[in-house]
Amino acid sequence: MKPAFLLLLLLCGSAWTAPKPNIVFFLADDLGQRDLGSYGSTFYETPNLDRLAREGARFTDAYAACPVCSPTRASLLTGQWPQRTGITDYIGAPLTPDKWKQNTRFLPAPYTDRLSLTAPTLAKAMKAAGYATFFAGKWHLGPEGWWPENQGFDVNMGGLDRGGPNGGRKYFSPYGNPRLTDGPEGEHLPDRLAAETARFIEVNRERPLFAYFSFYSVHTPLMARADLPEKYEAKRQRLGLQEKWGREGERDVRLVQEHAVYAGMVEAMDRAVGRVLAKLDELGLTQNTLVIFTSDNGGLSTSEGWPTSNLPLRGGKGWLYEGGIREPFLVRWPTVVRAGSVVSDPLSSPDIFATLLEVAGTSAGVGQVLDGVSLLPVFHGGHVPERPLFWHYPHYGNQGGAPGAAIRRGDWKLIEWHEDNRVELFNLAADLGEQNDLAAREPALVERLRKELHAWQEEVGAKFPIPNPAYDSSKPNGRAAHRPSTAQPDAKTTVKEKSN
Repeated sequence: MKPAFLLLLLLCGSAWTAPKPNIVFFLADDLGQRDLGSYGSTFYETPNLDRLAREGARFTDAYAACPVCSPTRASLLTGQWPQRTGITDYIGAPLTPDKWKQNTRFLPAPYTDRLSLTAPTLAKAMKAAGYATFFAGKWHLGPEGWWPENQGFDVNMGGLDRGGPNGGRKYFSPYGNPRLTDGPEGEHLPDRLAAETARFIEVNRERPLFAYFSFYSVHTPLMARADLPEKYEAKRQRLGLQEKWGREGERDVRLVQEHAVYAGMVEAMDRAVGRVLAKLDELGLTQNTLVIFTSDNGGLSTSEGWPTSNLPLRGGKGWLYEGGIREPFLVRWPTVVRAGSVVSDPLSSPDIFATLLEVAGTSAGVGQVLDGVSLLPVFHGGHVPERPLFWHYPHYGNQGGAPGAAIRRGDWKLIEWHEDNRVELFNLAADLGEQNDLAAREPALVERLRKELHAWQEEVGAKFPIPNPAYDSSKPNGRAAHRPSTAQPDAKTTVKEKSN
């Protein structure tokens, strides 16, 4: 080889840098951790997400920052605990204590009903790092003027103030969505959002891209393509599955996964993920694309149709027990993450922001508060230092949960209930289902964890519920609810409840 040519190669090599990785982030709505085959479901079918788990890493101890949606969504976008954003309940709940009309012992704390336009967001950070940015699906972080295009996203397909697909024909076109043109009549929403995401990836394949696919699925109304409930009703009968119920507080809780319509919604969501993954394969982008899949809170098991069971996790959406906050979390990045990895490091919603900043090769702005840590060491097979994770939910959930706060440190989790200052203590390593309260046996540990929780609440400016002067203990408190009849709903079943 001639010396001049060798020198040219060396010079080119020293100037060449690897292209920034693409990032595709999937966020499901109301999907429980145990709703995926890779997390143990034998009734729902999720082959594309199970493939993602096989080709990447499955996290066993991933958490949403809140047991309901809007706070978690704000936390994911800002890298901050919900208490810093002020969004601590789903947007649409009574905003201030004086608006509260239910007969409960306390009045819920006030909260903010929109994500500040000055807030740092993932989209703003990605744009600054040279990424094309795209949003599809559920937003639920404020009124018009506070939608994705106002928070750093170049493209917004379907993101607006609603908590569910409540316009038009709901999950089918015409959608009645001002940020999503109608497709052919009967077009299915998850498939349409997947098509828009795939189109964005194809158009921007020559530059770094950040696609945030935020499903409306599997939020109520409970609706599915007509063929899928038929498939799962036949499967339910073939497996001999029957309804089974327990109790969580004043609510019935579903104990068996056998809801045919919900199963159809889960499969349609999985197919939409598969369509996006297929586009990455087709364009040769798979190797240099980080894909993350997670959910915004636990599965809906105590209200609004009672569609799923989170067992062995306790409770569900709206509750501070594991069923309300522990999430599926799948990561695929072929050049970094070892295929088939199972990771037990605990993580929470704020960690996503810190992680994606490092992946994109950028940093937080001057003075920007980040409550999460980068998970890149975990992606590379290492660990993050042990740290506490926190929750503070000073509201009454539609699903029966009461105001409370929680801390997890190591294997220990403490829940403090605001109505009576009662605490529960669980060792999650020995008691994942949170059935054995050890608070009375471990008073010193309770005191340490409680102090740590209270210090964090003060640091983030947490707001608290206050006693309700109109509370009447002789009257119903409005937190009880009756489960649906044993008849299986058909594909047109809808559930009309507050959208959160």
